[in-house]
Amino acid sequence: MKNTQNNELAVCGLSAVKKLEKNRGDLIRRLYFTKDTAPLFGGLCKKLAKNHGIYNMVEAEDLEKLSGSVHHQGVVAMIYAPEIIPLDSDVTDGWIADRENVLVLDRIGNANNLGAIVRSAAFFGMKNIVIPNDEAQSSITTSSYRVAEGGMEYVKIYSVNSIPRLMDAVQGGMVRIGTALSAEKTVSELAGLCAKKPALIVLGNEEHGISDEVRQRCDELVIIPFAGMGADAKEPQVDSLNVAQAASIILYELNKKPAGGAR
Repeated sequence: MKNTQNNELAVCGLSAVKKLEKNRGDLIRRLYFTKDTAPLFGGLCKKLAKNHGIYNMVEAEDLEKLSGSVHHQGVVAMIYAPEIIPLDSDVTDGWIADRENVLVLDRIGNANNLGAIVRSAAFFGMKNIVIPNDEAQSSITTSSYRVAEGGMEYVKIYSVNSIPRLMDAVQGGMVRIGTALSAEKTVSELAGLCAKKPALIVLGNEEHGISDEVRQRCDELVIIPFAGMGADAKEPQVDSLNVAQAASIILYELNKKPAGGAR
């Protein structure tokens, strides 16, 4: 939950707050906890007191109001709302020059999915995530921060007005890759496809996948193999993997060295 008046975001959940304390404790402005979780945050309270921060022991009902969630697990930390950086050509030129990969989310609407994708991105070393300025796209929320389990501190999230325009802008400098059930190549070929240029990987909306405009601009389309693929099965038994699960598989494959040599 955001406090728009103070430009704050509530971070809740034991693991999320403890990892925030460890990685970027300086971001915490205020801390609220229940009697049961108080012993876990003695060190953080001392740091807050030293820096004139605020901490209080409150009832669980108060934490639910602060966070807007019943999943607070007895602690809420208030931080300045994380910045989503407007993307510009200087950044994209830097990606190309430094051979940095980027993950683009094409209207991922579920906050938990966004958080899980961020967690996987941090685990696999994907530093750059782009989201569209679109009402259908989830932004950074209390839920996504909690599910990311500390991953938000390790990625940069950028915003764009148009994903197709971004794809046009990096044409030739990055390999633009999307996912589709009609693809002839599999994710196991990702490392080879990106051996000479950095990758721009697009993950699509939970229900509709990547948009037609995005698909038409992809240099490559890949598929995550499903049971029976290439034999009797023409389609998977379920429509698709959860987008966060798909992100983990794609990032794992992207992290591999291409056959025949180091990247």
